[in-house]
Order: sequence, then structure tokens, then C-alpha cells
Amino acid sequence: MPEVARTYEVRTFGCQMNVHDSERMSGLLEQAGYVRAGKDAETADVVVFNTCAVRENADNRLYGNLGQLAPKKAARPGMQIAVGGCLAQKDRDTITRRAPWVDVVFGTHNVGKLPVLLERARVEREAQVEIAESLEAFPSTLPTRRESPYAAWVSVSVGCNNTCTFCIVPALRGKEKDRRPGDVLAEVEALVGEGVLEITLLGQNVNAYGSDMGDREAFSKLLRACGRIEGLERVRFTSPHPRDFTDDVIEAMAQTPNVMPQLHMPLQSGSSRLLKAMRRSYRQERYLGIIEKVRAAMPDAAISTDIIVGFPGETDEDFEETLHVVRQARFAQAFTFQYSKRPGTPAAEMDGQVPKAVVQERYERLVALQEEISWEENKRQVGRTVEVLVAEGEGRKDDATRRLSGRAPDNRLVHFARPGQPVRPGDMVTVEISYAAPHHLLAEAPPSAVRRTRAGDAWELRNAAPPAAAKPQGVMLGLPTIGAPAPTQTAEPGGGCSVC
Repeated sequence: MPEVARTYEVRTFGCQMNVHDSERMSGLLEQAGYVRAGKDAETADVVVFNTCAVRENADNRLYGNLGQLAPKKAARPGMQIAVGGCLAQKDRDTITRRAPWVDVVFGTHNVGKLPVLLERARVEREAQVEIAESLEAFPSTLPTRRESPYAAWVSVSVGCNNTCTFCIVPALRGKEKDRRPGDVLAEVEALVGEGVLEITLLGQNVNAYGSDMGDREAFSKLLRACGRIEGLERVRFTSPHPRDFTDDVIEAMAQTPNVMPQLHMPLQSGSSRLLKAMRRSYRQERYLGIIEKVRAAMPDAAISTDIIVGFPGETDEDFEETLHVVRQARFAQAFTFQYSKRPGTPAAEMDGQVPKAVVQERYERLVALQEEISWEENKRQVGRTVEVLVAEGEGRKDDATRRLSGRAPDNRLVHFARPGQPVRPGDMVTVEISYAAPHHLLAEAPPSAVRRTRAGDAWELRNAAPPAAAKPQGVMLGLPTIGAPAPTQTAEPGGGCSVC
């Protein structure tokens, strides 16, 4: 009898960078002969945790998950557990000390070693801990098992040169390293050749792209170059830093038709005093000035942000400044976080740690204000006709409501009535918005047009293939979709990290 391939599962926590890294882990494992475990499988032969170190409870979440797997591993000879990502880079030997049943620990700089370390652990029958201190190879050179055939992440850089006092990511991801523009564009062209219609340029501070090459306009040039790629219909990027958001980037966004009218730009605080304490290198006036310029160039742009509530030393006056910016900026969406003390960051040692009860009260006020604004901004979309890229798994109630879901050009989530003709994820539909809720739009009438696309063809081809459990799959292309069965994702908003 032929040998049965070992199965794997990747469980992802954290930001889009981690989700994209998990695609690479999957690609590496499949290249090595592993097969993705079916969604109904109780436990895979190899379970990989791709961890995040940004939030305060990251450690508890990891060890809680590892504890749940311990009895399953004990009852299943040959099963292996690997831990990678930012928490692995930070904690190193601590993981195998607290969870001695873990077989492999690897860091953010040596993702490519995962299959080798698993095999070494199996042969030597002892845990393998290997944490590289610097990047061994640019991650995009690794095989990748993409999660969707119609939209894809494309990394333009890794690492971060900032020193934000609340963030541990630069210490774990290293200094910024940029890819050559030709390499980025070659990857985009290859993805489009496979059927991808939408790409999201990804970096810890994506618009700082070029600092490693000495070209301050490299990012705007890259956006314009993406606009010249035939067949590429949508270009997005995340997350930019206000410090590096220059006028040439705004001009490139406005003048490049396939760059979408959508921007996610972290604020963190509206208080200039706190921004200085955070080492954010911009102030309230600068941030609002960028918003004003973006809206002047793209009046219909949807702008989202990240905000931290309760940073050490935050006063009632500081918090009111944040509410002021939220009212002025009128974000389509805001990802709000209660300040999380992380050992190893300067903010963790600062005086003036805000009591939990105070943080909670401010957080609830901020969320209530943003919900009100999001709903008002969404109501302005009623009556508009938009082209929606049909998605897979974005509408959790789609089966019950007999609707489909997808994203408008400005990245708003749209639920729409099923058309009379077949439509596939990756196809485009034209709909009229009839109802607005704070977090989604609804088109109750059937689409006025359905455009079948190469991306829809690619989705259909993938889903017509034999299931993963029957044979190993090759490297595929696309973007992870919310609700996809694997790898398991708990992704944060933003780009390189949830609070950049």
C-alpha cells in the first residue's frame, strides 16, 4: 500500500503579515509532501501555531491552546506541534519549558526551516528550537499556498524602523527591508496570470517603502506601476504610517484607476501630547491634514483607523482630543483597542497606568461614537450603484438569508440578493445599495449586471479539484478569506501589526 501523506493544520493569530506568513508555512509543508487536514478532521498530524505578541493575553491564548492539544498528542504517536511567529521569537526556550510536548519552535526570520525542523524533531525525538536573529531570505521567495484565487497579499517589505513605545513588533520582526520593485511587480503579474483580480500591498509601514533604497517616492511609483498591469482590477495597501504619507502617494492613489478609494491609516490617539509619548512622529494637525487632502483628491474614499484607549498618562482631556479627531475624520470604521501592557516595551514601565475601569468607560464611549458615525457614513451610500467583487465566506448569514456577499471598491461589505444566473466568488456584480447598517450595506434587489471573470474561473477550477485529503495540492494563489476552513485565522486589522 502507498504511504499515506501526513496532514497539517496552521492556526493563525494576529495581523495580515501573520496570515500571509501562514500561507507560506502551508506552501512549505505541501511542497514537503504534507496534505492539509480536512475541516472535519479532529486533529492533524502536524499542528502549527503562528503566534502574535501584540496583545496582553497572547501568551495565555497560546498556552491554553497548547494545553488542549497535550492529551490528544499523548494519545496519538507521531503527532507533532510547532510554534512560530512573534511570540516564538520573543519567548524562545520558554515555550518548551512551559509546554514540553511542543516539538518545534521557530521565529519570524526562519519560516523556511519549518519542514526541516519537523523532520529533525521526529528523527532525533527531541524538541528543536531555532530562532534566527536576522532575516535569512525574503519570505516572498518561499512557496506559498494562497487561500483564495481572486485576491492576494503581496509583501513589499518586512520589518519596521519605528520605535513606538507601545509596540514590541520591531524587536521581533527586525529593521525594515524592502523588496526590489521589479520583484514585487513580477509577483503581481504572476498572480494576475493565475486569475487574481485584487492585490493588497503589505508592509509593517507600507508607505515607508523605498527608505531602504534611498527613494522617498518609491511607493507612489509602485502604485502607478501596478496601475499599468493589464487584468489587475483592484489595488489596496495596508498599513501606512502618517509620518510617511506624502502628497505624491495621494496623487498616485487619485490618478491610478485601479487603486481603490480606501485607506486604513492608524491614528492611535488624537492627543498630540500622547502621540509624542508614543513616539508617533506626527501630531493631531498633521493627521487631520492628511485626511483633508485625501478627501479633496478622493471625495468618496472610505477611511478606517486603529485607536488605543488608555495609554499610560492619558487624561480626560487627552481622550476628548481623540473623540475630536474621530468626529472630524468621520472614519468609515475604527478598530479600537484598550491599551495592553507588553513586557519589553518602554510604555510598560511608564508612570500613569490608567485604571481598568477608566479605560473601559472611555472605550465604550469611543465605540458608541464610532458606531454612530459609521452608520451615518454608510447611510450616505444608499441609492448608489457599486460593483462588488463576490467573496467566499464573508457573509456568515448568507445561507440563511439566501444572499451573497462581497466588497465594494471602497472595501465596504455588501450583502446582495442572489441573481437569477450563477455567480461565483471572484465574479463581479453591479448592485444598488438599498439599506445601511453600521458594519455592512444591503442591496435587496437582484444585481443589474453580472460579470464573469478569470478569477471566478480560477475559483471554479480549484473547487472542482479532488479534496486535499485525497492528494497533495500544489502552490496556489489568492488571499485568505474570512471564514475559510483553514488555516484557522484570528486576524487583527491593520498591516504589519494591529497597533502600528
